[in-house]
Amino acid sequence: MMRMHLIRVEGTVQGVGFRPTVWRIANAMRLAGSVRNDGTGVVIEIFCSEPSEFLSRLRAERPPLARIDRITVREAMAQPPAGFTIRDSGTERISTAIAADAATCPECLAETLDPASRRHLYPFTNCTHCGPRLSIVRHLPYDRHNTTMAAFVMCDACRAEYEDPSDRRYHAQPIACPACGPHTWFEAQGQRHDGDGMAQAAGWIADGRIVAVKGLGGFQLACDATQERAVALLRARKNRSRKPLALMVADLDAARAIAQVGEAEAAMLLSPAAPIVLLQRRDTAMIAGGVAPGFDTLGIMLPPTPLHHILMRAVGRPIVLTSGNRSDDPQETDDKEALAGLAGIADGFLLHDREIAQRVDDSVVRLCGGQPVILRRGRGFAPEPVLLHDSFRAAPAVLGMGGDLKGAVALGRNGAITLSQHLGDLATRRARQAYEETLSLMLGVNDFAPAGLAADAHPEFHSHREGGRIAADLGIAFETVQHHHAHVASAMAEAGLALDHPPVLGLVLDGMGLGADGTVWGGEFLTCSFASFERLAHFNDVSLPGGDLAARQPWRNAFAHLDAVFGWENVTSAFGDVVAVQRLAAKPLPALAKMIASGVNAPPCTSAGRLLDACAALLGVCFEEQDFEGEAPSLLEALAARSSDPPRNLGVTLKGNRVCWDALFEGLLRGLQEGRTPASLARDIHETIAQSCTEMALKLAREQGLSHVALSGGCFANLLLLRSVVRNLQDGGLTVLTQQRAPVGDGGLALGQCAVVMARLGSRSP
Repeated sequence: MMRMHLIRVEGTVQGVGFRPTVWRIANAMRLAGSVRNDGTGVVIEIFCSEPSEFLSRLRAERPPLARIDRITVREAMAQPPAGFTIRDSGTERISTAIAADAATCPECLAETLDPASRRHLYPFTNCTHCGPRLSIVRHLPYDRHNTTMAAFVMCDACRAEYEDPSDRRYHAQPIACPACGPHTWFEAQGQRHDGDGMAQAAGWIADGRIVAVKGLGGFQLACDATQERAVALLRARKNRSRKPLALMVADLDAARAIAQVGEAEAAMLLSPAAPIVLLQRRDTAMIAGGVAPGFDTLGIMLPPTPLHHILMRAVGRPIVLTSGNRSDDPQETDDKEALAGLAGIADGFLLHDREIAQRVDDSVVRLCGGQPVILRRGRGFAPEPVLLHDSFRAAPAVLGMGGDLKGAVALGRNGAITLSQHLGDLATRRARQAYEETLSLMLGVNDFAPAGLAADAHPEFHSHREGGRIAADLGIAFETVQHHHAHVASAMAEAGLALDHPPVLGLVLDGMGLGADGTVWGGEFLTCSFASFERLAHFNDVSLPGGDLAARQPWRNAFAHLDAVFGWENVTSAFGDVVAVQRLAAKPLPALAKMIASGVNAPPCTSAGRLLDACAALLGVCFEEQDFEGEAPSLLEALAARSSDPPRNLGVTLKGNRVCWDALFEGLLRGLQEGRTPASLARDIHETIAQSCTEMALKLAREQGLSHVALSGGCFANLLLLRSVVRNLQDGGLTVLTQQRAPVGDGGLALGQCAVVMARLGSRSP
């Protein structure tokens, strides 16, 4: 008998080449034992006197896509086997993470471009270091027969690679080659074209036509990004007037030719996640102005798959590559539905015969101080789990339903929360249907049995109603979580705070969420533990004349804010010569004033988003109607970024527990009256809001004895605000918690909801 060390490794350790790495290290060290997958990760049996060297090498040499969250070791006495073996997966209940889809690794790209390789120009080349994961999974464990690759029988050459532990394709479930794997073809007007489908698609794009491309996690719409006419045609057909369109370029040099790419940006573009990264556009960029009208940034990504690499080399120029859907509907994933649904948009279709099991859109990030601010969490990031503090390991399992904007669901158990990919806005029937399908698939794939369900407190949200139905069907606790509490809890969970961590100050700046008092919140200062919260202060309440209509028409918010601060008659008498005031005067203001006075269809609101809408309208950007959610604040930030003047604080107005905007609007209107540039005033607006938030936060932290402040909410996707607030709070001595793994907006709600309800249910357990 010898000393055996039973090592359990948890994290993203299945489907990423972890077992062959263990096998290689063990054989190099001449250690006997075995390795296998089980329901929670990887189990290693090592026979040696001391495992520290083995564990050190395992951490240092782990595969590129692996993430080790926990390692536990216990000793036993056993008879050692002869050598070291890789054993079959266990049959335990599954709770390990599915790996995210990963961009083509350098080795596979080199093979794809090598004329001597048997995978030369093969669009589905992959190995354990790259390729599809989430998008092809039907069930766990992650084995080939549980994926959409089950339809393709491996040839002898692929089988030999698959079964060789020394090969980087050992147990690469999507392994394929031209002899045995999926294939592409080009189709137009119901006719399948003979010949090279990739070359035909590239030719149509270069000719100014629109091509629907079946990508990794859904269909995408492509056109030549250098042709104004092609971009305008895509916008008209897709009914997408002004929202910026994403670009794909062939490589990093091509990205640098059209945008400013620093080291952190380059690392993000080249990472396995390969997201869309918002970059500062170069003045010399040969990109159609219609790609991102009103913005000085471009959303750029590199090819995430061999299919995209081959296509980009054939096209030879940047292309627009946007989600393949009709406006507000989810991205198409099924061939027949895409051919029907996108027929009025695309001229031709680049198709392939590998099914898409789970819809996964491209991720979108910005970088702040070299750290990602995730705007949309999809391909490359989802469904990587967020590891919680060890105190959560015993908490009950919880399903989080997310919100109705930027929908996403989350599964919380065993000290981690798995946040799904972006599921879209639940505004249409098809979007709600897709949300429910993905929710069902996520629950089934992960073999998940929750003890409780968490949903936003808004009773009219589809996610709330669907959550109630599921909880009733399963006979489990249905818990509602206030919108802004969930935002703060999301940041707390990411930071790894313990269940019993002292309360933190939460600063949430977002569009709108139902408050605990039944009004609309959106500029909030909360003291939060995981299980509970208290509202300490907020932005001044200002009416939303027209309700939801005010969220689409910024001029309504401009009137409401000016009327609240000065009274409309005082505005016209003091600032009647200001163009924005004159434009407002031409609107049906008596009807709005009546709404506000009566409180009918004009609920009180503290929204930071609506404040930014009002400021944008007064500066002449997006005065009438927003084409997409957040357009006015985004254009206001873009305008402010053009200012070369040093920012000025227009004045902080704190009245008790309210942040008021008297000085801001006074300074804004006077600045317009004096002829100051809109860009300079936009920069001042950002500085004033940041200073106002900082002063209130520091005041509350002193009064409450709080040392940490968590920032969340969609307005913190604005880098001018985020940088200023973080800097000011840190200068004030507070520890600032920001988000890098979950979206700062509503896409991160489900993460916070899970954390809150895990804490609640855990506290009730005997």
